[in-house]
Amino acid sequence: MEEVGAPGGGAADRLASPGDDPQGGDVVHLHAVPVRLAPDAADRQRAADGEFEVIGEDRRGQGFRLLTRSGLSAAQQLAAAAPGTRVVKAFNLCHEDVWRMSPPIFGGRPLAVPVCGDDETALALVHQLVRHAGCEPVAGGGLERAGLLEATAALFIGLWVGEGADAQAIAPPLAYAAGPRHEESEETEGAFRQEF
Repeated sequence: MEEVGAPGGGAADRLASPGDDPQGGDVVHLHAVPVRLAPDAADRQRAADGEFEVIGEDRRGQGFRLLTRSGLSAAQQLAAAAPGTRVVKAFNLCHEDVWRMSPPIFGGRPLAVPVCGDDETALALVHQLVRHAGCEPVAGGGLERAGLLEATAALFIGLWVGEGADAQAIAPPLAYAAGPRHEESEETEGAFRQEF
């Protein structure tokens, strides 16, 4: 596996370990370059070895706004600009220093990494890369959902950096994703009736 333009150390080192290709010699390019330059980089790499790209950067402007908000996601733009390249969107929700951690574990849980793409072989390989970094892959859907992942990054970064807010605190635990659990709903309803 070859890594292009990403920082070293921690999970990044594990992702770029020479001689440890997840599927016996597949070449994976992890781009940490401005998205506007990614199509040219993808073209050069595809011409060299015909493999695929994992893109972890988004197009964000001043005020943490997505520059792609009215059109295709950065990942879709890359796929359109480099036909034949299998593009996977991943690794875009964290600062580069997180990937230097060995491994990225927070509150006793490994970091979850959403992954979007259309090519099953490429997705399987990227899921393996995520696990190799000590993280847990999360299926984010096809490449058409990459824009949601990019928008999530813009929202989180705006909260973290712009507001000093803990973005992780905006979502309830999985058990409450569809509302309070049934038994707790009954307890709450009973307490409410007793008060009135």
